[in-house]
Amino acid sequence: MTPARNCGSPEFTTSDPDGGWSDGGYYVHNNMWNAGEAGPETLRACAYDNWYVDSVQPDSTSVKTYPNVHKDIADQNGKPFNDYSVIKSTFAGRGPGIGVYDVAYDLWLNGVGDGKGVSELMVWTENRKQVPAGDKLTTYTAGGFTYDVWAEDEGYVAFVSRTTQYSGTVDLKAMIAWAIGKGLIPANPTVNQIGYGIEFCSTGGGKARFTLTDFSVSMS
Repeated sequence: MTPARNCGSPEFTTSDPDGGWSDGGYYVHNNMWNAGEAGPETLRACAYDNWYVDSVQPDSTSVKTYPNVHKDIADQNGKPFNDYSVIKSTFAGRGPGIGVYDVAYDLWLNGVGDGKGVSELMVWTENRKQVPAGDKLTTYTAGGFTYDVWAEDEGYVAFVSRTTQYSGTVDLKAMIAWAIGKGLIPANPTVNQIGYGIEFCSTGGGKARFTLTDFSVSMS
């Protein structure tokens, strides 16, 4: 069950495509990265682990925005994967149940964003009519959940849960290690950023809300 929390008096509000707020060692980011195709979006946050976003996106299949909360490691410079014995995260987030979207973790390895040698590993906890990039290769099972694993040659890997998870805990270290073992990610990458949010493709032209009520990252 998603924890019952209400963000009735936001500490931070933004409709800026790149608007964001630092809180508790995390960064809440509106991240309308595909601004050329995106419709309006407003994020309201009471805390890094208690916020919501109202989004209005046109009826097309491209990803428009990824409002999220993330943890930067060493100011995005990252630290080697093998330095960690634990990389886990808790989450609670719920999509609107309309349109086309995925609710997902987004991990950046060996850098952040587009760049040579950079890897992106996603964990989709909720999926509505969205399809990852690349091809479906195999499955991965952990914590009682089965994930379809998608990948493409550009260093992109997506674990797509077959069952919607509105809250829970994920062992990200185990997922990264598994992907390394399959040759999908280079050995001992730096871990640069760990985020969780929603990729909005479409809201059918109307307003849709994503609500996040829990998030944490444990690394040691």
